[in-house]
Amino acid sequence: MSLPSADTPLYNHPLPDIEQWLKTHDCQQDREDLHCWHIERAGWKAELWLDVDQLSVRYFGFGDGDRAVQRSFKYSLSRHDIEAAIFAGP
Repeated sequence: MSLPSADTPLYNHPLPDIEQWLKTHDCQQDREDLHCWHIERAGWKAELWLDVDQLSVRYFGFGDGDRAVQRSFKYSLSRHDIEAAIFAGP
C-alpha cells in the first residue's frame, strides 16, 4: 500500500487505502456494518464510522463509569491530523 503523503486531506485517499490505513492501526472492520470500525487500546476502546463527509469516533471504556466521548473529523483534514487526534484517545 502506498498512501498519499500524510499532509494530504483524507478526501484525497481512495477508500481501500483508508481501510488499509485503519487496519495498520489495529482497527477491526465490523462484519455487518462495513462503514464501522472498532479499536481497543490500553485504557480505552472506540468505534469509528466512515460517514459521507466525516470520520466519527466514539470513545468508551475509559475513566470512571460509563462515560463516552464522541468526536467528528471532516475529511478535509490531513491524514496526519486525523491520525494524531483519533489515536491519542479520549
